[in-house]
Amino acid sequence: MSEYGKMVSARYNRIAGAHKYIVGFVKAGRVYYVVLTWAELTRLLRDDRESSKRGGAFKLRVRVDKMQAAAWLANGRAIELCDVSELSAGKYNKGENFERVITELLTEEVWVKDNVPFYVKGDINVNGEEIQIKLDGAELTNERTLARAEALVG
Repeated sequence: MSEYGKMVSARYNRIAGAHKYIVGFVKAGRVYYVVLTWAELTRLLRDDRESSKRGGAFKLRVRVDKMQAAAWLANGRAIELCDVSELSAGKYNKGENFERVITELLTEEVWVKDNVPFYVKGDINVNGEEIQIKLDGAELTNERTLARAEALVG
């Protein structure tokens, strides 16, 4: 991650409503997840840019490389969740379906898509702890979203 990316990630963390993360990845047709702290998540963040049609803004993405996934699988930290086909079910995208499967597994609540901003709370609350859910390749934030959130939060 670039120096600018480190600055953006620090700004994100300062206002985030959750400081624990569930990150999912696919290996051999199966979906796995790990629970990470902010410090662990930052090692997965990569600089990226939106297309020029969307404004060309800087953004941060969560990327799980093959070596990291293999290490988590080898040390037992990765938890098998489901077949990758479950992430293509219904009208939602893979990231939303990943959030649905995780939510229903860990909270035993029926998942409902929401638009609650990242600076208000996490995607789920488990034992009083807010947790943000991201699938490999997901955008963590972008410049415009972060600037708007900082203006609202102060």
